[in-house]
Amino acid sequence: MQKDIKRLSLILLFAPFALWITLLILLPHIGMVVLSLREKVAPRVYEYGFANYIEFFNEPIYWNTLIRTGSMSLLVTVLALIIGFPIAYYIAKIAGPRMRGALFLLCLIPLWVSDLIRAFGWILLLRETGVISSFLQWLGILSGPIEMLYNDVTVIIGLVYTVILFMIVPLASTLDGMDNSMIEAGYNLGGRGSTVLRRIIIPYAMPGIASGCIIVFMLTAGSYLTPILLGGKNSSWFTEQIYDQFITRYNWESGAAFGMLLLAFTSIVVWLGLKLTGQTLANTVTKT
Repeated sequence: MQKDIKRLSLILLFAPFALWITLLILLPHIGMVVLSLREKVAPRVYEYGFANYIEFFNEPIYWNTLIRTGSMSLLVTVLALIIGFPIAYYIAKIAGPRMRGALFLLCLIPLWVSDLIRAFGWILLLRETGVISSFLQWLGILSGPIEMLYNDVTVIIGLVYTVILFMIVPLASTLDGMDNSMIEAGYNLGGRGSTVLRRIIIPYAMPGIASGCIIVFMLTAGSYLTPILLGGKNSSWFTEQIYDQFITRYNWESGAAFGMLLLAFTSIVVWLGLKLTGQTLANTVTKT
């Protein structure tokens, strides 16, 4: 009787998670795979094959955009790591309890508004008649207005600003579990700051680094609003190609194929990253 109660309790606790995984992840992805394999041969007549995937590889603009999106997402991930690591280390090892809470609050502020509002905030700052251009003219540095929008640099800045918190949190969580005596021992043995960082801190923080990089890379590669609004026509993003297939061309079959290709591409990049860093997905998740 007691075993049955425990089993029922376990089932009831696990049921919401199982439903969430099944209804919101597994079934939609299965539906996308099936849809991506459909080929329209006549009005309302479909056959199954790989024509949508072949179309992707036969059109250079599609796979060039995917490679470009992946490379820029990697750059955003690296920049977020470079900026976020010192912040996470300060929060975890140097800041007091009050300062730690204040710093986390500052990191959370960008998430209080939607991606759309954040993007328009950057537009107000960087456009030709925006705050920065007007201020530089007032100082006499510029003789006329300058347009700082609609280029790759602006897109990267906006994306780093959007995803930096998702790098800081796993890093700070991992570093917080590090014993300070390990760092002190490194210095006592004659190690310099760079040596302690390279030989002790970074190896210990590697699960947090891997976790943060995975989250940031996946979020960046799947971003839509920020690249479109800040980059305009000069900064093509693969999610724009997916949107174009679904909404503009009403070609849901190709849109589904492009979506699955993006998922496969990002998954391969994550797998290669884990292999190169010597981490496993299970170890990364459990330690962060």
